[in-house]
Amino acid sequence: MLDLLKKLGGWNITDKNFNIGKWSFQNTLQIVLNRYNVGAFFSYSVGEDDKNSTKHVLQIDQSGLTLPTRENYLNKTEHAKVLEAYLDYMTKVGVLLGENQIQPKSRWQIELRRDEESLYHLFTIAELQEKAGFIEWRKFFEDAMRVIKKKITSKQQVVVYAPEYLTNLTELIKEYNSTTKGKIILNNYMIWQTVKSFTGCLSKAFRDSYKGLRKALMGSEGGEEPQWRYCIQDTNNVLGFAIGAIFVREVFHQDSKLQAQEMINNVRDAFTGNFKNLDWMDVDTRKAAEKKAEAISDMIGYPDFIKDIKQLDEKYDSLSIRNDAYFENTLNINHYNLVKNLEKINEPVNRTTWSMSPSTVNAYYTPTKNQMVLPAGILQNPFYDPNYPPSLNYGGIGVVMGHELAHGFDDQGREFDKDGNLNHWWKNETVAKFKDRAKCFVEQYDKFQIGGKSISGNRTLGENMADNGGLKAAFNAYSKLTKGRPESQPYPGLNLNHNQLFFVAFAQIWCSSVTNETNVLQIEKDPHSLAKYRVIGALSNLEEFGEAFRCKKGSKMNPKKKCVVWKKL
Repeated sequence: MLDLLKKLGGWNITDKNFNIGKWSFQNTLQIVLNRYNVGAFFSYSVGEDDKNSTKHVLQIDQSGLTLPTRENYLNKTEHAKVLEAYLDYMTKVGVLLGENQIQPKSRWQIELRRDEESLYHLFTIAELQEKAGFIEWRKFFEDAMRVIKKKITSKQQVVVYAPEYLTNLTELIKEYNSTTKGKIILNNYMIWQTVKSFTGCLSKAFRDSYKGLRKALMGSEGGEEPQWRYCIQDTNNVLGFAIGAIFVREVFHQDSKLQAQEMINNVRDAFTGNFKNLDWMDVDTRKAAEKKAEAISDMIGYPDFIKDIKQLDEKYDSLSIRNDAYFENTLNINHYNLVKNLEKINEPVNRTTWSMSPSTVNAYYTPTKNQMVLPAGILQNPFYDPNYPPSLNYGGIGVVMGHELAHGFDDQGREFDKDGNLNHWWKNETVAKFKDRAKCFVEQYDKFQIGGKSISGNRTLGENMADNGGLKAAFNAYSKLTKGRPESQPYPGLNLNHNQLFFVAFAQIWCSSVTNETNVLQIEKDPHSLAKYRVIGALSNLEEFGEAFRCKKGSKMNPKKKCVVWKKL
C-alpha cells in the first residue's frame, strides 16, 4: 500500500516529506481513475448508448460516497454514531499506515434519477470542457485510452448523466485547488478513496479496522469467515467465469436449463397476453408493448464460451495473477477490468455478453439489450428444483422471471423500445395514465415502516412494480399450465392447496433475519423494498391471493384499494 501511495504522488497523512507544492490534481485523478479504476469525484465507463443501443459510448456520472447518503454526513445529530465509527475507521487505517493526522460534495438523490430521458445528455469532449472545466478532459481520456492505443479527439462524444453535478463540482474544485489547504483536502479525498478500496487486501489488522463502521451501519461486525470460504468468495468476485465453468461442470443439471426455458416462455406468454386487458393503454402503444415483450431475449445458465477451455483462457490472457502477490493481484484485476471496458469504445454491442457470472444467485434485465439473464446459480433450491411441483417452481423462479420481464415496463424500463433504445414510444395520454398507477405504488410503499423509518416509495418504485407485475405474470402462467388438469396431491402435513403453495413459495424466498441497522441502511440506499414488504406489498395488491386464502375484503392482506398495472387474466 505504501508503494501504491508513492505511485499516486504521495499522501500528506503518511509521508512527512510530502510537498503539496509539487502535487497535481489532474495527474493524481488520472492515476486513481485510469490506472487503479477507483471512483473519485466522478466515475466513467464505456456502455451501450441509451439512444443507439447498437454502439458503445463513453459515459460519465457522479461517483458514490462511502456512507449510504449525503444526509449521513450533513445530519450530525441523527447520524453521530455512524460518523464517529467512520472517523474511527479512517484513523485506524491511517495509524496502521503510519499517519501524521487525518481530516475527514452536491449529488443528485437517487429518487431524482429515475427518469432516464432527463438524465441523458450528449456532449462532445470540447462541450464538456466548457461545461465542467475542473480538469482537462481530452488529456484525461487520452491518458485512459493510451493503454488500448485508441485516439481521442475533442469531437469524441460522451453521455453525461449528471451535468448539474459536474458544474457544481467544477466550482468546488476550483475553489479548493486555489489554496494549499484546499489542495491537501483534495489530495486526502482522492487518496482515501483509493486506500479504502484496497485495505481489505491487507493484513487482518486492516480488515478488522472496518468492523466498527460495519457494526454502526449494519448492526453486526460480521462473523469470522473460514479462510477457504473467504478465498472462494474473493476469487469468484474477480474470476467469476472461470469459477463458473467449474460450477456448471460439477453441479449444474442441464435439464434445468431446458425446463427454465419452457417456464420463461410460459411466463412471457402470460405477461404478453395481459396487454389486451389494459383499458388504460391505447391501441398503438399496446401493439408496440406486445412486440417489445415478445422481443425480450433470455440467456439462461451460462455463456457457451466457458465450456471451451481455449476461449476461457483467452478471456483472461492479459490478466497477470501470481500465487504469492495477493495485493498486487487485486490492483491488476482492477486495471484489467478497466481495460476490458475501454476496449469497447466505439465498437458495436455484442448482445450475448454476460455481466453476471454463472454461479451467481441473482438475475437481471438490461433495458438497452431488452434482455433478461438467469444464471445457473439461481436455478436451484429454494427458487427452483426439477423435482418440485409447478406450484413451488412458478412461485419461486417463475416470479423471478416475471420480475425481470416486468422491468421492461416499469417506470424506467418502459422508456426503452423493443430494440433497447431510449425512445418516446408511448402515447402521452397512456404515459399519464401509467404514471397515475405508478403514483399508487409510491403512496402505498411510502406507508411501510420499520422502526419508525419509512420506505421511499419513489426510490423503490421500479422494483416494486417489477415485484407486482412479476408475481401476477407467474401466477397467470401457473394457472394456465394447470387449467383442466387434476390438482397435484397435497404435501403431507400441510393443509394447503397448490394455489396457496404458489404464494408460500414466493414469500419463503424472502425469509430473512436482519438487524435494525441493516434495515435502515437498505431503506436509505437500496432500490429494493425491505424483504418483508416485498412480500406484503405484492400479495396484498393481488386479487388472486385474497381468493386463494379467502381473505376478508377490506382486511390487511386484501384491501379494497389495490395498486394495479397489470390486470387479472
